[in-house]
This record gives sequence, structure tokens and C-alpha cells, in this order.
Amino acid sequence: MAAEHWTLLTNHGRVLLLIARHPDARLRELADQAAITERSAQGIVADLERAGYISKEKQGRRNVYTVNPRQPFRHPAESGHTVGELLDLFGDEEKHQ
Repeated sequence: MAAEHWTLLTNHGRVLLLIARHPDARLRELADQAAITERSAQGIVADLERAGYISKEKQGRRNVYTVNPRQPFRHPAESGHTVGELLDLFGDEEKHQ
């Protein structure tokens, strides 16, 4: 039987964490780090912005993103938790190595 390929975090969650770590990252960089296409990254960033999880500000030719740590999770099972809690959990990679 072949091993199933799945992950615990969705691409939306992964991109949100990447934006929190690298708020001035380009879409191409986010896509590369999340192992998704640039078009997928663009759609995910638009979803996150529409839902109020991130906002963007133009600085020169680049977008700089800000994550809203007070935004609650969308699913009813996790709606009592905020994005800030996720960022706290995954915030410092070096601490967990």
C-alpha cells in the first residue's frame, strides 16, 4: 500500500505563517517556500486579505503585508482561537530546532 501524501497545515495556513515571518516577501518567494505555484500563492493572499487575516500596503514597487493577530479562525471548531495564537505557536522556528 502506497503512503498517503497529506499535511497538517493547509496552504492558506502555511502562506499566512510565511507572511508573518517575511512581511515583505514577493509572491514568487512565498510560492517557492510553500511549494505551491505562484498563481496559487496569489489566490491565497487574496483570500487572506478578503477575509481580514492580512492587509497590504504598497511600499515602492513592493507590497508589505501585516497579519491581523486578533482575527479568529473561520471553522466553528476553532473559532474561539485567533491567528495570534497560531503565530505564537509557530513564531520562532529556531526555538524548536
